[in-house]
Amino acid sequence: MGLSRFFLLALLSLRTLAEDPPESPSQSPALSVQISTSFPSSEIFGVKLVNAVPTLAVLSITNDEPSPINVVFIGGSLWTVPDTPSSPPTPQIVRNLTTTRYNDVSIPAGEKESVEYRFKTELQPQDLLLNLAVVVTDEKGGTFTIPAFNETVAVVERDTSIFDPQIIFLYLFLLALFAGTIYFIYSTWIATLFPPSAGGKKRGGGGGKDASRARASTKGNRKVDPADQMGVAGTDGAPAVVAASGAKAAGATAAYDESWIPE
Repeated sequence: MGLSRFFLLALLSLRTLAEDPPESPSQSPALSVQISTSFPSSEIFGVKLVNAVPTLAVLSITNDEPSPINVVFIGGSLWTVPDTPSSPPTPQIVRNLTTTRYNDVSIPAGEKESVEYRFKTELQPQDLLLNLAVVVTDEKGGTFTIPAFNETVAVVERDTSIFDPQIIFLYLFLLALFAGTIYFIYSTWIATLFPPSAGGKKRGGGGGKDASRARASTKGNRKVDPADQMGVAGTDGAPAVVAASGAKAAGATAAYDESWIPE
């Protein structure tokens, strides 16, 4: 029961600090504790909070007390920046950040310890006032809320790259959708305007069969010796083919019926 009341008191301390941002976050009036906050991913132009990307804050806590202290919670909030266009004259809270609980983070007297705090934002690009605070306890069980950071930061969108897996998947999806649309339009409207010709297929098929027969018959023919040719009379009485050998012609004449030949 006492532990639950302690955590509730610490959370209420953070909430009170969030509702009233301090003017000087460098030190606490109750404890001799110094806190400096740095952002490893920050640029020379200031701290940028990239949407959907966790922001890392490193809090360097120096304990100048004669007794050790314990870090219990770190939390924060985002506020509007006064004296800027479309902003109220006094700071207004925009979003409370994640409150992180720490176990077994003790800083001995006269020592310095670095503690990491991560949070993530999903806001419209704008300039905001970032307020961070640390809840610590001393050896007597007292709870203290110490401001850690209170400066203007910029909320920006994440940079996109063509090699981003999400972008590549989006490109593939759009390409497949475009190809499916083109195929649907072609098969629904364009293909019906140019139907295939059935007669052309028949003629093509018949011609192919005749050509096959012609090639087969050509392959089956053999060359005839002129000496074996026999004479055949034409319609005007002139010989159409003259036999090269009289003996072979006579033999050939006897081999067929001459009754059908007209007078």
